[in-house]
Order: sequence, then C-alpha cells, then structure tokens
Amino acid sequence: MVVRGMRVSAESVSGMKCDRRKFLAGTAATAFAAAGTPSKGAAIDDIPIIDCHVHLFDAGRPQSAPYKGSREFAGGVALPAMYAKIAKPLGIVGAIEVDASPWIEDNLWVLETIQPEPIMVGTIGNLRPEKPEFGEYLERYAKNPLYRGIRYGNLWRYDLPGQTDNPIFIDGLKLLAQHDVVLETANQTVALLQAAIRVNDKVPDLRIVLDHLPALDPSPETRAQYEAVLKEISQRKNIWAKLSEIVHPVRLAGSASSGRSAPAAEPSQPWPAPPVIVRGLAAHRDRLDMLMGCFGEDRVVFGGDWPNAVGVSEMPDTVALVREYFSGKSREAAEKFFWKNSVAVYKWVKRTPKQPSLS
Repeated sequence: MVVRGMRVSAESVSGMKCDRRKFLAGTAATAFAAAGTPSKGAAIDDIPIIDCHVHLFDAGRPQSAPYKGSREFAGGVALPAMYAKIAKPLGIVGAIEVDASPWIEDNLWVLETIQPEPIMVGTIGNLRPEKPEFGEYLERYAKNPLYRGIRYGNLWRYDLPGQTDNPIFIDGLKLLAQHDVVLETANQTVALLQAAIRVNDKVPDLRIVLDHLPALDPSPETRAQYEAVLKEISQRKNIWAKLSEIVHPVRLAGSASSGRSAPAAEPSQPWPAPPVIVRGLAAHRDRLDMLMGCFGEDRVVFGGDWPNAVGVSEMPDTVALVREYFSGKSREAAEKFFWKNSVAVYKWVKRTPKQPSLS
C-alpha cells in the first residue's frame, strides 16, 4: 500500500530539540494528515551532492553475489556506470559504496570496480575486527585511499552489541581509528544505538556513522529507550547520522489484513497487513526535524541507498524530498548535508573537477 503526500505522526514535533516533548514516536502511527505546500527558502538545486550510500554487486560473476538488490531491482547487477546514469542528472557528483557482501574477497572486487570510475570516491568495506586476520587485511586495504572504513551491524549475523565487551574486537576498532577511517553500523535498533555509545566510550577517536537512522520506528515498548539513547548520542561529536531510508515500508500499529485467511492452526490470529510506503516530505518532516535537532547540521550526511531502495523510493524522489526539506534551511546547512559533512567524516579525496572540496 502506498500513500502519497500524507503525514504519518503519533506526536507533534516542532523546533530543533532532541527531547521527549518534541519527539516523533515514529511513522508507524494512526493519524494521517494532508500534506502542506513545500517550504520556501534558500535556492539549493545547484549544490553538488555526495551520495554516501550506494551498493554494488554482480551476480553474473561465476560465484554470483550474496546480495542482489531489492525485490524490484531486476538483473542482479549494480555497477558504477549504471548508477552514474541515474545520479549525474540529479546533481550527484560523487558516491561512496557501502558493503553488500560478507565475502572477504569482495573488498578487493569493489576497490577494483570503483578504481576506474571517478564518480566513486570511496567504499565502506566488510571486515570483522574480532578475527585474527583483521589487522592484516585492514593494513592492506587502507593503503588505497578509496577504502574509507567498514560496516558492522545488524546484517550477515554480526553482533555489535555482543562484541563491545570483547577486547580483541575493541583493539580492532582502535586500529580503524589509527588508520583514520570510519565504522558504520547497519540497520538500526535501540540495542545497536546503545552499542555505538559503548564503542564511542572505548574508542573516542573513532568516527561512527549510523546508517538508515530515519528508518528506525520505535515501538511503544522501546520508545523511552530510543529517546534516551538519542539524547545521549546528541552529545557525542564523533557519532554521525546518515539520513538514508527516509521513505521506508512501515507496518501500522494494530493493522491487519482481511484479504487473506489465517492459518487453520491459528484461527483467531489475522494475517498482518502489508507494509505501507508513505511518500512525500509531509510524512517525514517531523522525524527529520527531530534527528536534525539531535545531530545538528554538522553531523548529518545524505544517502540514496541505490539500488536497495528501488521500488520504495527511486533516486529522483529521494533527492527531491531532501532538497525540499533543506530548501527551508540555510544554504550553509544544505551544503553541509549534501557534501561538506561527507568530507569531514569520510575524508574522501576529490577525483574530478566537479567534485567540491573544502580547501
């Protein structure tokens, strides 16, 4: 089910503070309100964009690929040239690939794939700090300036919360900090956010990026914990938010589908309704306001999530949504979100004249 231009909100959130009174409970709510007119503000369409979340893979290889894109993404192949055709007309001048494979050899495959493609300014690889070979692999890959860090979180059965008390894992994260690259966490939960705080306590020099933070819809049971952890993170200057997956499938609380019959063994349990995809800024402005209030304009970056987002939010729609949102803010705030903050956190190196630089 897709609802366009509608608001999904359980609580009214206004202003730029990260506190309970002005907190968005989540998009999984019961009240839908009509969308307002786009806000008027700074002209920002000419600001170049660095996309901090792109997946690359090739299931056509003899070994195939462990991830092949969203259900709506056909072909099982996502390469830089395919992405560039979509991205360049939108004003995207650079992109950072984020791991789509737990296979150690795919760290090298990605580096070799993006090396001849100047639109690609970096990759976030997949290495496991708890493994004895981690230091050797990190030393090798980090020699390439395109290697900008690793992702570790709720994917490939990794367990960041469980690893934060493992001294070997923490030593590995210290090596990341020494190499001046980042740790990204994937597919947020309250437990994963709490783990990021513990990592920050133990390795304060390590820059941490929270992937897909807008997609975390706290339940009534976890809402208080979510608010508390975001309040704490708001004080942690080395923890950043990636505003990706703003539009995402949501199951509305208490909804159930009457279109299917329940299994005979559970006659009283209706099948849950299919997720709702709510498009348009009005549905997501409150949560964006809340996250901007927590992280400020200096610790947020853009992520398009191609091609994982295909069928949910196409790249033109994703860019249009965030451009509309930041058109209501200062040009400086928009520049920070669209590219300046990406330089600060990833420290990627400019590869083409169209790519901006801070110097």
